[in-house]
Amino acid sequence: MARSLDGLVLVPVADQAPGQVGTRTRFAYHEEQGRIWADYAGGDVVRGHLVGTREGDRLDFRYVQLKQDGTTSSGHCVATVLELPDGRVRLEETWEWESQEGSGTSVVEQPAS
Repeated sequence: MARSLDGLVLVPVADQAPGQVGTRTRFAYHEEQGRIWADYAGGDVVRGHLVGTREGDRLDFRYVQLKQDGTTSSGHCVATVLELPDGRVRLEETWEWESQEGSGTSVVEQPAS
């Protein structure tokens, strides 16, 4: 199993669709006894929160966010936790909006030092 997410800051490796999470977004993760949560902000996202569970290297969480234009949105994500050869953590995510149409994949990881 890859190491704990607790205290890690993760960033997207590529921009998503306009108005969503982008390379300026920062996720501050916490983990305790199989529970995960994170706060995130940056780019078009003013404030976001996610909460869920971890079993082995699989995360299952829901997220909600407030965008610069004042709209809110929410969705569900399943992610795989990977440890990169240099020791950094990467999440490979498959997500789907619940408050609107749309789904996709994304990758977030610890920034290189």
